[in-house]
Amino acid sequence: MAADPRSRPPFLGLLPLPEYQAITRALRTETVGGLILLVAAVVALVWANSPFSGSYEQIRDFHFGIPALGLDLSVGHWTADGLLAVFFLVAGIELKRELVVGELRTPATAALPVIAALCGMAVPAALYAAIVGRGGGSMEGWAVPMATDIAFALAVLAVISTHLPSALRAFLLTLAVVDDLGAILVIAVFFSSDLNFYALAAAAAGLVVLFLLQRWRVTGWWWYLPLGIAIWALMYNGGVHATVAGVAIGLILRTTRDQGEKTSPAERVGHLLHPLSAGVAVPLFALFAAGISISVSDLGTVFTSPEPLGVVLGLVLGKTLGIFAGTYLAARFTRAQLNPDLAWADVLGLSALAGIGFTVALLIGELAFPGTALGEQVKAAVLIASLAAALLAALILRLRNRLYRRLYEEENIDADADGIPDIYQRTARAAAEPAPQDDARD
Repeated sequence: MAADPRSRPPFLGLLPLPEYQAITRALRTETVGGLILLVAAVVALVWANSPFSGSYEQIRDFHFGIPALGLDLSVGHWTADGLLAVFFLVAGIELKRELVVGELRTPATAALPVIAALCGMAVPAALYAAIVGRGGGSMEGWAVPMATDIAFALAVLAVISTHLPSALRAFLLTLAVVDDLGAILVIAVFFSSDLNFYALAAAAAGLVVLFLLQRWRVTGWWWYLPLGIAIWALMYNGGVHATVAGVAIGLILRTTRDQGEKTSPAERVGHLLHPLSAGVAVPLFALFAAGISISVSDLGTVFTSPEPLGVVLGLVLGKTLGIFAGTYLAARFTRAQLNPDLAWADVLGLSALAGIGFTVALLIGELAFPGTALGEQVKAAVLIASLAAALLAALILRLRNRLYRRLYEEENIDADADGIPDIYQRTARAAAEPAPQDDARD
């Protein structure tokens, strides 16, 4: 007997209400931050290619800090190692939430986004390796096209006025969370050098203390702020990229609420730092990372040199093909049923949107080719690829925007103004009604 199609798990269907509310809050901040990020990137490019480019370089390369602690860094270095640690702290909190209460909490729900994200990282890296291997270039940048920038992607959605339903946005966010985890593992494993095991042991001890403070329910920012800064500084001096400290702290913070507790520590920290990350940390990093001098000859080099060409094709083609193929094969393997209101063209549009790799791709590019002309070419490739991916995604998603608008409006109608969308109340009433009896069994 054939299985009832209705018994197959839905893919990109209506989210559970708590997940819908959490996604809505997170994406509201990310969208605003993405627009600020977009402005920062444009300002950086205009400034670096204007008659005032000298002042840009002076500010970016200005050093300050505490030399005795090994923290005498340039402004650009502070934004990459310091401010991005805040970004990865928020990413760690989001990953912990997904693992505990979100889409990644059970293998059945995690399979699709995890497989899609892994394919979306493996295919671009393999495509880069194939192009660079054939052209005799450097393999150092293999990880550059693996990244997805959720804030920039959401900014593109805001600019093109696309009202994606919450399930599509949640899928994109989950992809980005898994992607961030992959990126930080790559940074920790492949871009660590001159390891100082004493400093790393002290950083690990600090993380243990943080875990115990959470377990003993110790409250008070005066405990956690100095400890977090110390862990970050020790991680930096240990030779591991300091952003790893942010993810580690985010994963340790408690996500579940105790009885009588309105918010968990992770929720409180995430609520406090999310605007700082999206509105300040990431845009400032973009301001001092995206400011590259671009000429016609430089643009030509992007498409003739194997490394930048590998980055462009990896982000635009590799990401799109990897995520779409991984999602389709995973859905077939798990027998998940695509939401009948949507089509695989919608997944293709999201896959193309994930090719926007701006923030983390620029960071990995800096680590792979530090202070070299090739590094500047790779940065230019990231910018060109992100723009191309945005245009490709906009073309696909705009064709479906009328459908998205209808689904989005249905999800957000709240006629009784009780704070709960009416579609969830209708779904709850339908689930509570007794199932009709089968006359054939009487």
